[in-house]
Amino acid sequence: MSITVNLYYTGKNGSARKFAEEMVTSGIVEAVRAEEGNEKYEYFFPMDDPETVLLIDRWRNQEAIDLHHKSEMMSQIAVLREKYKLRLRVERYIEEPK
Repeated sequence: MSITVNLYYTGKNGSARKFAEEMVTSGIVEAVRAEEGNEKYEYFFPMDDPETVLLIDRWRNQEAIDLHHKSEMMSQIAVLREKYKLRLRVERYIEEPK
């Protein structure tokens, strides 16, 4: 069972894109990808909304997500989100085993 979480970060004056760029250059993205149970962690830029960045974040199961949420990276991400004054919208999808 995989769980996919779509996170839409929205800001002003390109701040969402700057946030994503700093997530990459700071090493946070690679650290999240290296976490046990992470299956995907990728940013996308919607063509019709230049002020939003979409993060597709997929995990093996809820336990992996819970461990990620308890990690030091979550506080680092929160600091960056505040730095860039971003709003967040979340969608969650669960893939049931066949």
